[in-house]
Amino acid sequence: MTTVHTSSIQSLPLLARGKVRDNYAVGQDRILMVASDRLSAFDVIMGEPIPGKGEILTKMALWWFDRLGHICPNHLTGEAPESVVTPAEVPQVQGRSMLVQRLTPVPVEAVVRGYLAGSGWKEYQEGRTVCGVPLPEGLTNAAKLPRPIFTPAAKAQAGEHDENIPYEKVVEIVGPTMASQIRDISIALYEAAATIALGKGMIIADTKFEFGLDAAGRLVLMDEVLTPDSSRYWPVEGYEKALAAGENPPSFDKQFVRDWLESARPHGKPWDKTPPAPRLPAEVIEKTAAKYREAFERLTG
Repeated sequence: MTTVHTSSIQSLPLLARGKVRDNYAVGQDRILMVASDRLSAFDVIMGEPIPGKGEILTKMALWWFDRLGHICPNHLTGEAPESVVTPAEVPQVQGRSMLVQRLTPVPVEAVVRGYLAGSGWKEYQEGRTVCGVPLPEGLTNAAKLPRPIFTPAAKAQAGEHDENIPYEKVVEIVGPTMASQIRDISIALYEAAATIALGKGMIIADTKFEFGLDAAGRLVLMDEVLTPDSSRYWPVEGYEKALAAGENPPSFDKQFVRDWLESARPHGKPWDKTPPAPRLPAEVIEKTAAKYREAFERLTG
C-alpha cells in the first residue's frame, strides 16, 4: 500500500487541492479525484498522513454510491481512474481515486443531523435551536432528534471555517426550487443510509452531502459520501450508556485526533487551531487509522 500525503500527477493539470482530495482535469468534462491520506481537523491539515485513509474513504464512498443511486444520480463515470494516468503514476491513483463527471458545484454544504452532537449540541444549549431549526425542550447530548433536520452550511474558502446558515439563506443562494430539492434529497439520503448503518451496528449521528449541476441543470451527488470524514459514526454498543451520562459516544471519525489536539500543548500552551498543526504522535496516527479501518469493515463486512 502506497501512503500519499500529497499526490503528484504530472500527466494531468491540477485543478485544486482540498483538505483531503487532489483534483485533476481530464479533458473538459471529467475530473480525477485522488483521496490522499491527509487528515484535517479544525480546518487545518495535519503534517502526518494516516496510512490507508484515502483508500478506505474511496471504498466507503463507492459502497454508498452503489446503495443510494435510486435516490439521486451521482458523479461517477464508471471508468477506471488508472486509465487516465501514466503507468508510473498508477500507484498514486490505484484504490484511492474516482474518475467523475465535471459538474458546476452548488456552493452549499447539505448537512443533515439525526442526533444532537458537536456544534449542534452547543447551540441547542443556548437557545433550543440548531441552525435556526427549533427543537423541543429536554434533549441531552447525543440524543436522537424527533426527526432528521437539514442544517446547511456555506462552503468556505480553503483554510477558512464553513459557516452554518439558515435555510432561508440557501433559498437566497440557489432559489426556492433547488433549495427544497437539496433539502429533501439530503434528508432522504440520510434516512436510507442511517437505516442501512443501523443494521451493521452503527449510528450515523450526522453527515454532509455536496451536490453539483450537470450540463442539463440536473442535481447530482458529488465529492464523497458518508465516510468518517464527512459523517459522525457511533457504534450501537455503548450508545445508551453515553447518552445516560450525557457524554459523546465513542466515534469512528477523526474525533480521536480532535480530542488529542484539544489537549496538546505545543510550546507549552494550547494550540490556537491555526497552521502549523502540532506533530501527531505515532500512537495517535495508528489509533486513527484503526478507527477508519474498523468503520469500513463493520459497514461492508
